[in-house]
Amino acid sequence: MSRQTSLAGPSADTDRDTITAGEIKVLLTRGDTAQARERFEELVRNQQQRASRIAYRYLRNAADVDDAVQDAFVKAFVHLPSFRQELPFVVWFTRIVINGCLDRLKAKNRSRRWVVPMFDSSASDRDFAEQQPAKGGTPETALLAKERQEHLSAAVQRLPERQRTALILGVFEGYTAEEISTVMGLNESTVRVHQFRAVRSLRKLVGNDRWLVEQQIDREGVRQP
Repeated sequence: MSRQTSLAGPSADTDRDTITAGEIKVLLTRGDTAQARERFEELVRNQQQRASRIAYRYLRNAADVDDAVQDAFVKAFVHLPSFRQELPFVVWFTRIVINGCLDRLKAKNRSRRWVVPMFDSSASDRDFAEQQPAKGGTPETALLAKERQEHLSAAVQRLPERQRTALILGVFEGYTAEEISTVMGLNESTVRVHQFRAVRSLRKLVGNDRWLVEQQIDREGVRQP
């Protein structure tokens, strides 16, 4: 899948993060935990926005996103001694973020069997993924655009787990098929199959708003495998 400059996927800066992660790994091996934590703050600053954006596409709740991202950073620091530097840090960390989000969703689904919601907290959520500054137009136009984006986001949530992950990372975050295959533990051809099926399903789910899907998709990259 080809990259677009408009996508916020991994960049050359992440190579520096991989080097930094390797240096922190050495510090942890030496037992210099204090300095390792100090250096780790650099990775937190560089990865937090991307991690929050990805987590929001799964969790759709600001509080859950904050908790999930914080937990992901803690797990990354604890398991950094096992980090292999031939793998980009952003790919390794993204896997931790997504696995954490999926675990939270499974736990929430189990709890919903027993808990009756008392109120809707979604009104206080901040949308990491789609919130964009208005570019002119009327308030009615802005509201319609927001509703359509929410329609698209809801449709993404209805996709099977692997299709959703392949779509989020490839189409929305700009990861390559190779990077996605590493995150998901699948070969590249299987990743492309999941992407194609996700787009096909998404077009059906959004109905009359199919053009929203076309706006998000790299038309040259997501095609029938």
